[in-house]
Amino acid sequence: MRSRKRTRETDVELNITAFLNLMVVLIPFLLLNAVFAQVSILQLNLPSSEEAPPSDPEENEKPVLEVLIYQDRYEVAERKSSSVLAVVEKSADGRHDREGLREFLSKVKERFPDVNNITLLCEDDTDYELMIYTMDAVRYRVEVINGVPIKKELFPEIGIGSAPPDARLGGDA
Repeated sequence: MRSRKRTRETDVELNITAFLNLMVVLIPFLLLNAVFAQVSILQLNLPSSEEAPPSDPEENEKPVLEVLIYQDRYEVAERKSSSVLAVVEKSADGRHDREGLREFLSKVKERFPDVNNITLLCEDDTDYELMIYTMDAVRYRVEVINGVPIKKELFPEIGIGSAPPDARLGGDA
């Protein structure tokens, strides 16, 4: 006896209608519900080791501002005279008072509108979020004009560095 192999050739038709129906519903749903990430880049300037003295006499009159971020306060200082302009203590809720810092820097900006540079000096154990929130506080202020909040620049050119030891702790911070 001979075994016969049956070969049966049939054309298989691919039915993708159900798949296309699913895609027609799924793609708009995913696009409408997707959260689009916003990435913003902030240009930072690291302090150089060799700062050339300004050749313009008007540049000598402008303050070189520094914001020192300590665990319990902000200190706003002027680098040339080594003087502390303001100390902004923590608020009642135990957080750094960014609004108080912003208010003081707004007054400084009114006196020196041409100054755009500021340096943030942080302790080694400063929280990342605190540093970012402080950067936002020194970069802009929000004014409400005719019921519309508008962002106004304060000091957009930010440098970062390391803060000196806290003098309140005896210098051994």
